[in-house]
Amino acid sequence: PLPRLSADGREIVPASRMMREGLWHFNVLKEYATFTGRARRKEYWMFTLFNIIISFIISYIEISSQIYTEVYSTIYSIGVLVPSLAVGVRRMHDVGKSGWYLLIPIYNLVLACTDSEHGPNKWGNNPKGIGNEDLIGQIGKE
Repeated sequence: PLPRLSADGREIVPASRMMREGLWHFNVLKEYATFTGRARRKEYWMFTLFNIIISFIISYIEISSQIYTEVYSTIYSIGVLVPSLAVGVRRMHDVGKSGWYLLIPIYNLVLACTDSEHGPNKWGNNPKGIGNEDLIGQIGKE
């Protein structure tokens, strides 16, 4: 479907979509240990960005309050370990690779920056919706 445009030519984004797209960190945390399916680049990188920002804030608080044990940083890191792995595996699935590719140091960064595989693959439909309409044309043909 074509996007609805306002009088000045900008896309009108429904509030539900703004909420869905604005809370990437929480969306990934809701799918805490979901290693199946696909994750868009935006979902992966926004989650990574929020983790970095939150880690810096926690570190700043620990340094400014002269708590040198880094207990809070460690607790946060352990808390987001599984969701980070899960979104990373789903990102590898989105580019058509096994989640095990997350373990290859430089190549996983290249794959994380690569665009989605168009259309459905063995891990599900394209989360962007690009190429998924091919299945619609096959309905009733067998």
